[in-house]
Amino acid sequence: MAKIGIACGGTGGHLYPGLAVAEALTALGHAVRLYVSAKDLDRAVLADYPAFDSVPLPVTGWPGYGPRLPKFFLNFWAACRLAGRETRQQRLDAVLGMGGFTSAPLIISAARRGVPTLLHESNAIPGKVTRLLARRVDAVLVGFNECARHLPGINARHTGTPIRRTLRKLAREQAAKFWGLAAAPFTVAVIGGSQGARGLNRLVIQAMADWPPLQRDLQFIHLAGPQESDLLVANYQRNGLRAAVRPYCRAMENLYSLADLVIARAGAASLTELSYFGLPSILVPYPAAAEDHQTRNARIFVKAGAALMVPEGKRAAPQLALMVPDLLADRDRLARMSAAAAALSVRDAARRVAEEVQRALPANDGGGA
Repeated sequence: MAKIGIACGGTGGHLYPGLAVAEALTALGHAVRLYVSAKDLDRAVLADYPAFDSVPLPVTGWPGYGPRLPKFFLNFWAACRLAGRETRQQRLDAVLGMGGFTSAPLIISAARRGVPTLLHESNAIPGKVTRLLARRVDAVLVGFNECARHLPGINARHTGTPIRRTLRKLAREQAAKFWGLAAAPFTVAVIGGSQGARGLNRLVIQAMADWPPLQRDLQFIHLAGPQESDLLVANYQRNGLRAAVRPYCRAMENLYSLADLVIARAGAASLTELSYFGLPSILVPYPAAAEDHQTRNARIFVKAGAALMVPEGKRAAPQLALMVPDLLADRDRLARMSAAAAALSVRDAARRVAEEVQRALPANDGGGA
């Protein structure tokens, strides 16, 4: 049995895939220790996974050049010192980073001590941390094949992006009961993600003014983020639309099992889950995402025929207002989009990543060369 450190957290797009790999490595007989951020999101999610030891690192995301930069470097230095102490005292046999700045301190500390290191990049283009550390790790694992093209000369392997075991298809009636909705109506789910809910909420509020004629045939699930649930409830009620509005949902299998169409940001983890459930989508990339990587992610799904894309801007609300009734009226197109989404899924990604970690271990730790 080996002891594996997994650096993840900061956003759901890093934390949930890290948890999925932790589950797969545990099933292979290894011990796992999670290194996460100090955000409330991480603490709330990890409350549902008490079996895993976790350590919060004080590192934060890159703030850009400005007055917050000195604090970023102070936090990063503190995180590196803590990661170095953890690597040494815990005698980690390998380290996996799931991307983002939470990954960097542990990977740097482990690489300096000769501990095998791997880095997973879930987006279509590599992020800052992946580009900075790709040549220092033993392998880069990518969620999209397209990402490897941006890493010339790097040992990049396509694994897909892992999803956690709890995400399994439920009976539609069971999912509808969870939301307090009926099972029969066409259901649109709106997911803003852990960072980009506010802009998507505003867009849907503008578009829904055109949807009251659909109120007999349509219902909504809307994850509004922590501050805007009341605003969304008021707007759905004003337009006569049935909706279950919540700030967030930890049991996302209930959303995916009822949804017929999803309006979402284009984070890699969300897209991975949409493809796993074979769900057609309208993607609205988060415009503030680093290097516009969500647009790159969305284009993969659009090109495959699995999604439509609406760039956020002045024309977005009228476009979205038309797309929903058009898709509602064209079930054949929805079926084709669903099949295309399912074809993009790498259903055993967690196992693939776990096996890559195991392969990097020294032979006496159960990995082999």
